[in-house]
Amino acid sequence: MNLDRRTLIKATGAAGIAGLAGCTGGPTEDSDGSNDSGTGGDNESGNESSDGGSGGSGSADVNVGMVYATGGLGDGSFNDQAQSGLRDAAEEYNVSSDDVQPEEVTEFQTYQQQFAQGGEYDLICCIGYLQEEALAGNAPDYPDQNFMIVDTVVEEPNVASYVFGENEGSFLVGQLAGLLTQEEFSAGAGETNPDETRVGFVGGVEGDLIGKFEAGYRAGVAEVSEDIEVQVSYVGDFNDTQAGSEAATAMYNDGVDIVYHAAGNAGRGVFEAAQEAGRFAIGVDQDQSMTESGYADVILASMVKRVDTAVYTSIENVVNDEFDGGNVTTLGLEQEGVAAVYGDELGDDISEDVKSAVDESRQAIIDGDIEVPSDPSNL
Repeated sequence: MNLDRRTLIKATGAAGIAGLAGCTGGPTEDSDGSNDSGTGGDNESGNESSDGGSGGSGSADVNVGMVYATGGLGDGSFNDQAQSGLRDAAEEYNVSSDDVQPEEVTEFQTYQQQFAQGGEYDLICCIGYLQEEALAGNAPDYPDQNFMIVDTVVEEPNVASYVFGENEGSFLVGQLAGLLTQEEFSAGAGETNPDETRVGFVGGVEGDLIGKFEAGYRAGVAEVSEDIEVQVSYVGDFNDTQAGSEAATAMYNDGVDIVYHAAGNAGRGVFEAAQEAGRFAIGVDQDQSMTESGYADVILASMVKRVDTAVYTSIENVVNDEFDGGNVTTLGLEQEGVAAVYGDELGDDISEDVKSAVDESRQAIIDGDIEVPSDPSNL
């Protein structure tokens, strides 16, 4: 599997960790490798598939069906990270794939069924916790079909579940935000106002999963000082960029220096608001200073979540005839499943004192000396 060299280089710094690094419509049997991350969530062709250049499904050792989360490819975060894992597996092994990009949660059940009915897929990847209900219903109906799901657990013998330590990675970026909001810090297109010491969090849909991001972030801020105010807003949608912008703008107007988002495509609105306000933001899932490079001058860091590792590992297990159905794999800091990665443009401007403090916390979490909460209601 290819290593992301740029992330690896940054991982030698304080808080970074070296990490392993489709389309609306039904599944198709053609595999032309034409999907491209960064092209946007919608695709006019209707159906599309990718195989990483390894040939059509008839010639592959392993055939994978991919059901992406709503929002589609080109989100610069969650779905693109999943596609990266698929492509890495295709480069390493003889893998072909077909994919779909549902627009609505109600479409998950149908697309999962369409992939499973023909019996030609060795693995069906279900990206995102919103697919849990559909898969819990479909998996027992197709007991010989291997499935994997990301971000939730489906307790069926033919489902491999992958969950992450989002709260652990979020703690680190929360500590980073807390330290910088106390400083007179200027870099790129942003600056802080240390007199305010306020930071923010914008979530997509409120629930247990995004609550882990919020809880870890707030705990990381509190590690710096209990006196730092953390403003929290949920926009109720992972794809509403305007709502993300409005939520972040309200925070910046109220004196917030830095906003961390866990809001999918809505996070672009946070970045837009940060540029307009001359403040800072923190990305999620991928290094968004790279995937959303137009906003790199305000992105301090990203809480990278190795969805690519989960996808790659699940495919590799099928290739090696070691499918781990019925098991739950947790990828936290210790397993290099999450990481705090500094922004491509702004990382060098962050002081070594700040980076060292964050790195110490990273190791303390791994060693068990810091227990990071996962439920914001307990804070």
